[in-house]
Amino acid sequence: MMSDKDIEDYHNIGRAIKHNGKYTYVDATRHEDHGTRLYDVNGTRLPSVTTILGATKDQQFLKDWKAKVGEAEAERIKNLSSKRGTSMHKFLEHYILGTGYDDLTGLGQEAKAMAEKIIDVGLTPVEEWYGSEVTLYYPGLYAGSTDLVCLHDGKETVVDFKQSNRPKREEWIDDYKMQIAAYAMAHDYVHQSNIEQGVIMVCTPDLFYQEFKVSGADLRSWKHKFLKRLDMYYELKNDEKEQANVNIKKEDFNER
Repeated sequence: MMSDKDIEDYHNIGRAIKHNGKYTYVDATRHEDHGTRLYDVNGTRLPSVTTILGATKDQQFLKDWKAKVGEAEAERIKNLSSKRGTSMHKFLEHYILGTGYDDLTGLGQEAKAMAEKIIDVGLTPVEEWYGSEVTLYYPGLYAGSTDLVCLHDGKETVVDFKQSNRPKREEWIDDYKMQIAAYAMAHDYVHQSNIEQGVIMVCTPDLFYQEFKVSGADLRSWKHKFLKRLDMYYELKNDEKEQANVNIKKEDFNER
């Protein structure tokens, strides 16, 4: 457990962010079924955004990488990255919520340093937050958990935190952009909001921070790209009823 001083020191990182409860987020149950992540939302089971993107992406790069490093090493790297990312997200969530948390393991302290970097640099423009680790969903189609919904530089924003083993090139993160566009689209549809941008905050174990933003016409473009992948996903599932629901009209999602 953290001491009172540890908690005080932890919350002196950056500054406290004000909560604004203008949006009410749904409670959902998450399930894993043979590698597929599903959400139970209002009695309906929906595939996650990451499941949709994973099922419809070109797997050749991943296959080539596994062949290069070996299956065992690839699995080790994957598991380590997953644990580090989960811990980093936990530190960030507790910071935003204003609650104390620590992990004294070596991996935990590494993740804490990464979270502190994101707090110091990435969260500085955040004026207030609406939801942390909340479920967003588009009725009948998909769901997912976003890391943060907030007011960022005066714009209502969806934020995604990412850990990465090395710096990212812009051309490597198409799925990240589609993911955040899907969350923005779901938020606008359910909450009648106007999410103006998505911000992807990336940090490596050696504390190299990167930030990628999508907004305006770029955000609209990534929404359409995600819808194509969504259509592909339901085609792969060969479910005519679900496929019919994918024909979203332009007025069904925020074009702003």
